[in-house]
Amino acid sequence: MARTFLVSVTCDDRTGLIAAITGRLFDLGGNLGDTSFAVFGTGAEFTSLVGLPDHLDADAVRAELSALPETAGGTVEVSPYDRPTVHGPLGEITHVVTISGGDQPGLIARIAEVFGEFGANIVRLDAGLEGDAYTMRYSVAIPEDAADKCLATVANTAGGMNLICLWRTADEPA
Repeated sequence: MARTFLVSVTCDDRTGLIAAITGRLFDLGGNLGDTSFAVFGTGAEFTSLVGLPDHLDADAVRAELSALPETAGGTVEVSPYDRPTVHGPLGEITHVVTISGGDQPGLIARIAEVFGEFGANIVRLDAGLEGDAYTMRYSVAIPEDAADKCLATVANTAGGMNLICLWRTADEPA
């Protein structure tokens, strides 16, 4: 039987960081579920739902990950995760929307508001500089009956801010 934990590691970005964390979790008998990783400036954050054997508790997992040279000086948080790990309808991605161009204050907020107006749920958001452009990737669950209007409004909103907006359905290749 496995227990699910939410594991979060924040530390300096280092080559081999993901391999070290996931390798140690595997050695402990862990099975990774939803996982994300991002670099923020010179730091990094790894977050994952991990199924681990019952004999391990949060303190033991935290100690194991904190002992890795790659996580030195960082923060390791491990806590039981008692919510269902299977995505409900709000977590089933229907579209991936990419918006890019010049950075400006309120950009993410404005686009997020548009999704909200149509009952769309943002499942994942990645944003940052890619070359000279500020790029946002929204993985969203848009209700089928609102998809066309929602996407058109997002594109119009982005266009009004001199941004490029592209989208695809989740089942289309990237």
